[in-house]
Amino acid sequence: MTAYRTIVVGTDGSDSSYVAVDKAASLAADAGATLYVVCAFYPTDDRDVAAAADVLKDEAYQVRGSAPTNEILRTARDRAQAVGATDVVDRAIVGEPVESLLNLVKELDADLLVVGNRGLNTLAGRLLGSVPSDVARKSRTDVLIVHTVR
Repeated sequence: MTAYRTIVVGTDGSDSSYVAVDKAASLAADAGATLYVVCAFYPTDDRDVAAAADVLKDEAYQVRGSAPTNEILRTARDRAQAVGATDVVDRAIVGEPVESLLNLVKELDADLLVVGNRGLNTLAGRLLGSVPSDVARKSRTDVLIVHTVR
């Protein structure tokens, strides 16, 4: 098997997404690969975040404004480096997660895309689609779906 040279992992700041970051970082460390830690977001104001949190309840972790993105990426980068990844690049991308991740994978000619399985087995995920199922279906590169929630 050819070693992965460029790995992209998506994070939204949830605990489960950080488990995917840890796995991607471990793979990057073992392969000597560059790891891109990516957070896709839409800028929001405090009123939008509060309104969405009221409606989404437990799924409100998906609502992020531009300010927390730096914190999310810093946390992910620190975790990746703690696992042993040495070449870690973080990227905040304005846009929808699936398309943002797939566009970056294409731009970088990445070898592997890593995402967590959150939403994969939920009713909303089955009806509306989820990040892991959509990237697995649409990606033209290898995809690793890490079991971050069971």
